[in-house]
Amino acid sequence: MVNQTSVNEFILLGVGDIEELDPFLFVVFLTIYFVNVTGNGAILAVVISDPRLHSPMYFFLGNLSYLDICYSTVTVPKMLENSISTNKAISFLGCISQLHFFHFLGSTEAMLLAVMAFDRFVAICKPLHYTVIMNPQLCALMALTVWTIGFFHALMHSIMTSHLNFCGPNHIHHFFCDVKPLLELACGNTELNQQLLNTVTGTIGMSTFFLILHSYFYIITYLFLKTHSCSMLHKALSTCASHFMVVMLFYVPVLFTYIRPASGSSMDQNWIIAIMYSVVTPALNPLIYTLRNKEVKVALTRMIRRRL
Repeated sequence: MVNQTSVNEFILLGVGDIEELDPFLFVVFLTIYFVNVTGNGAILAVVISDPRLHSPMYFFLGNLSYLDICYSTVTVPKMLENSISTNKAISFLGCISQLHFFHFLGSTEAMLLAVMAFDRFVAICKPLHYTVIMNPQLCALMALTVWTIGFFHALMHSIMTSHLNFCGPNHIHHFFCDVKPLLELACGNTELNQQLLNTVTGTIGMSTFFLILHSYFYIITYLFLKTHSCSMLHKALSTCASHFMVVMLFYVPVLFTYIRPASGSSMDQNWIIAIMYSVVTPALNPLIYTLRNKEVKVALTRMIRRRL
């Protein structure tokens, strides 16, 4: 990925034009990032260390926690640095690298959420065959598949974007390097890049989202038609509710950002929505899973008591 243009760095303008708010925003985003790393790190540690959680559901939850830590780390540290620094520059290579890892981890998370929905479908609708279907080999293969597809999806965007000509303004109206803001700065034809963003990224987002909705439609139908025990129904719905809340928090802003036409978007809308799915949602995920999942709460309590 060689930059053949006159621009060798970009200026990230951040999340607002009022510089007096920068110290306040620094504290807010640092707190959210700390909650993210601490919460997801605790879930990851307990899933690895507690043998009672060595099941497909918690294997994928561990993957999600690791993804959320990395996903926010791609953007938040640079945003924190820029909020207290007068130098808001990022090199061309740094910008493309940030774009690559953002799309790599973001698309991987989207597909992982679909895999987690499939896991819940098998656990609830085919309980007698669950251990046979969701065996360790299949779980590892599914995890490896979504990570691999996510990597090559991001590689496509990073290569295509790095070969664009940037000969004019280098100010990015965002707090990180993303495809859409860079396409607005490119000189020349960006139609192919836009088509790839709409078709490939759009297909990954929409297909995984509909797979999740499809899984939950079957789960809810099965529960109401086949389950006669109120306690079993409540337990199953409670387990699914945690995952569905995470899905909605992640997918709604992502689909709104990448599916809508570029002409219909504003700069303020872009960074507000991006903060929701890249900063806030990863920090909320551990709270959602620990508050609504008794097994995780018990395992965390045991781990804390062992350390004291």
